[in-house]
Amino acid sequence: VLDKLKAERERGITIDIALWKFETAKYYSTIIDAPGHSDFIKNMITGTSQADCAVLIVAAGTGEFEAGISKNGQTREHALLAFTLVSNQLIVGVNKMDSPEPPYSESRSEEIKKEGSSYSKKIGYNPAAVAFVPISGWHG
Repeated sequence: VLDKLKAERERGITIDIALWKFETAKYYSTIIDAPGHSDFIKNMITGTSQADCAVLIVAAGTGEFEAGISKNGQTREHALLAFTLVSNQLIVGVNKMDSPEPPYSESRSEEIKKEGSSYSKKIGYNPAAVAFVPISGWHG
């Protein structure tokens, strides 16, 4: 939704940061969409360094989460950068919950939460304060 560059749409990845501002009765908020691809880590750092809270999106697909949380995975790198650059506020969106077998598997969601909480504690987050939200980009 926030990817505006033609190259972003064609490649299906975020390249540059994008901003979307909105207000509620109590808050003025800006969502900063930062790239997750390793080729654009400088842009991710630029976007993340402006945030008060980080929202880290991880894929629930079989093998996808495991690749991201592996020793050299992007999920690990982004979580560490978020902790270093932002603060201790983290929300983890567990995306693609419609893709595990079976779809919307509570056990898969809990497995990701357990592994993600363990890693978040290692880098300095309070796991009890990290929210894991199962979602589907296609279905909500």
